[in-house]
Amino acid sequence: MTSPAVPGPRIPEAVHRRRWVILAVLMLSLLIVVLDNSILNVAIKTISTPAPTGLGATQGELEWAINAYTLVFAGLLFTAGLLGDRLGRKKVLLAGLAVFGIASALAAQSASPEQLITFRAVMGLGAAFVMPATLAVLMNVFERDEQPKAIGIWAGGVGLAIAIGPITGGVLLDHFWWGSVFLINVPIVILALGLMLWLVPDSRDPNPGRIDPVGVVLSVIGLVLLVYGIIKGGQLADFTDPAVLSTIAAGVVVLVAFVVFEKRSDHPSIDVTYFRNKVFSAAIAAIALVFFSLMGVTFFSVFYTQSVRGYSPLQTGLLMLPLAAAQMIFAPRARLLVDRFGNKATTTAGLLICAAMLAAFATLEADTPIWILEVIFFLMGTGMAHIMTPVSVVIMQALPREKAGSASALSNTFRQVGGALGIAVLGSVLSTAYRTSIEDKLGMLPAGVRHTAGESIEATLGVAAKLGPQGKALIAPANDAFLHAMHVTALCGAGVALIGAMVVFLFLPGRAPAEQKEEENELVAAEN
Repeated sequence: MTSPAVPGPRIPEAVHRRRWVILAVLMLSLLIVVLDNSILNVAIKTISTPAPTGLGATQGELEWAINAYTLVFAGLLFTAGLLGDRLGRKKVLLAGLAVFGIASALAAQSASPEQLITFRAVMGLGAAFVMPATLAVLMNVFERDEQPKAIGIWAGGVGLAIAIGPITGGVLLDHFWWGSVFLINVPIVILALGLMLWLVPDSRDPNPGRIDPVGVVLSVIGLVLLVYGIIKGGQLADFTDPAVLSTIAAGVVVLVAFVVFEKRSDHPSIDVTYFRNKVFSAAIAAIALVFFSLMGVTFFSVFYTQSVRGYSPLQTGLLMLPLAAAQMIFAPRARLLVDRFGNKATTTAGLLICAAMLAAFATLEADTPIWILEVIFFLMGTGMAHIMTPVSVVIMQALPREKAGSASALSNTFRQVGGALGIAVLGSVLSTAYRTSIEDKLGMLPAGVRHTAGESIEATLGVAAKLGPQGKALIAPANDAFLHAMHVTALCGAGVALIGAMVVFLFLPGRAPAEQKEEENELVAAEN
């Protein structure tokens, strides 16, 4: 006698048998998207070096090289998720990988910061179609009881990419020109496309939503204006400048219009009714806030290790290894703590650890033993692992399986928006604090050079190099000013992480909701 059928659509047996191989292919696609940003973090100092070594990019242009990718990525994620639900996740994933690979090849040949920013934006377009599709496919090849484990491994893949990226970038920069950090994406894309065509099944939502072009345009314009205003304020070290205030205000107004439009639309890009669920909202907020802090810290830590401490790009990549190793070790195991202590305790502890490590950056000096930085990175990675896995499971299981693309897109949208704002806000805090500290030491320079030299430590050191022996007097003040700016920025990041800890402590459940427990019990009973 056959056992009772399990309610709802099940995974086909042929797909179920190869689910772990499919997960490996999905993680390869994810690896490319995350790898790109982690490689770029090591390369930003080289790209800021004048030609022929780099492109002579200013700190503002470096922030845009990162944020052009992130903003397009974040702005289009939800639409990409809907297109995947409608057209098929596999088709969208293949198209996104192809666009990403082509744009990577073009970025490698950039002749100016402006070209690099443009091609990075196109890479963001391709990545927007890759990231949500990987998690959506995962939700459609694993049964519900295996989803937390699969998502933990998926999150660990992010740690792997963070580990491989800086080291790969360092090796490439030691032997090739800066464009090689983008060109490396091309063979990985070709391999991923081949494996995807062979192994990954297609899936779609039987009742997909309609595309919302007005919402997409409003969200992208609003985010770009807001981030541009923040970065400009940091460049000028003056957030009261009329151009800065008007740009930020315009961005806020457009984003408010976006929310109003979405609430009234019958086919919104983002269904704001999801956020009535406090648990769902708290999980989304936790992702956004932790990436706000992390991306800002990653941005300034590269300048600390390379500009102040004198390490090479490869050595910098190796120094960041503990951050990634901790994520790889603990992300797949975080669910064990969730099972024992619940989402609230696990995620709150993770955010408190991140806040403490961000604050620890404020104790670093030019001669601090380097093992202390390694401990900070390892503990920060540990904290992140115990945030990402629990909140990803909460978000993905809050919506029905057929809406997996939408749930994944929402998670990744807020992750990327948080990261973009982290780079913009904390980058601007860094720039403003640095200029304020170094300004009185630049009186010896001509007026035209003084403003440029005060923008970042790399700009100051670049000017000092051109002055010869006379410029050596600027090196120590530049290091001191940067350390002061880094301390201020790190404490701001710690404050944001503490806000995230308060949010999840107040709103995340201590254990799985009763409805989920009942459903799991029903599944177990049916399978037995």
